[in-house]
Amino acid sequence: MRPLNAANLRGVWSTVLLPVEPDESIDFGRLEGALDAVLGAGVHGVYTNGTAGEFHTLSEPEYDRLHELVAARCAAAGVPYQLGASHPSGQLSLDRIRRAAALRPGAIQVVLPDWLPLHPVEVLAAVSRMAEVADGVPLVLYNPPHAKTRPDAELLARLSDEVPALVGLKLPDVTVAKALTERLAVFVPGHTLATAHGQGAAGSYSNVACVSPAGAVRWYEQTLADPAAAREVEARIQRFLARHVAPLAGDGYADPALDKTLCAIGGWAPVGTRVRWPHRTVPEESVPALRAAAEREIPELLVSPLGDAT
Repeated sequence: MRPLNAANLRGVWSTVLLPVEPDESIDFGRLEGALDAVLGAGVHGVYTNGTAGEFHTLSEPEYDRLHELVAARCAAAGVPYQLGASHPSGQLSLDRIRRAAALRPGAIQVVLPDWLPLHPVEVLAAVSRMAEVADGVPLVLYNPPHAKTRPDAELLARLSDEVPALVGLKLPDVTVAKALTERLAVFVPGHTLATAHGQGAAGSYSNVACVSPAGAVRWYEQTLADPAAAREVEARIQRFLARHVAPLAGDGYADPALDKTLCAIGGWAPVGTRVRWPHRTVPEESVPALRAAAEREIPELLVSPLGDAT
């Protein structure tokens, strides 16, 4: 597909969630159904292997099968896609980048090697080597809140200057890279998009799309057309997450479990709430009450299991 750049990397991007069977295998049949639902929802792109995609649990054969599927389906649908080549090991990440690059996605998402914090010189060396191995495919640096190395604005500016292949960032807060929004596509978590867009964010790798890909797109369009109304919806989204999802996080459920729970609340695809060992799964029986709360508090986002707006 056409390479992405800082100018055309925009909008709501939806992750690929893994339907997991009781024996820990991936149900690729259900995964294909969920991917088809995402591709039909109007999202601006699809990405793999963020935190919600449980990239750190994938075997290399699973990694390749997932990416071959996503590349084929997205290309057929004409939807841009990014492949995540992240791994806590820098060496294994380079291997994943090589294989992802062979599929020529719009961009490859990477994380910094994560066992030890990196010195700024090592950050530059890491991203430069990743760009070299990507063989002309642009890079997006994915830097979640739990990363051991969190580049500051000065280091991000150096990366932008010294690694031309770097076209985008995923950060917890656009203010870290606000001065770079003219040079890089800065992406934020979905539930902050309305405010962050006004500060220069290009879009979101969206937890809101976990609730409903189509609902997240509708909200993004509202952000462009009526920013004040979109910020009111954002406030309600954040209240919903604080009241009903943050307590699950407080009980120790990891981010992939929370994102799959959001998908179960939305009911748009039968992904299920099961996550891979060693993380705990949010019980399915908790979902109906959470869905009822979402229907009360953020009804405009929801899509029914049959695909009709609630």
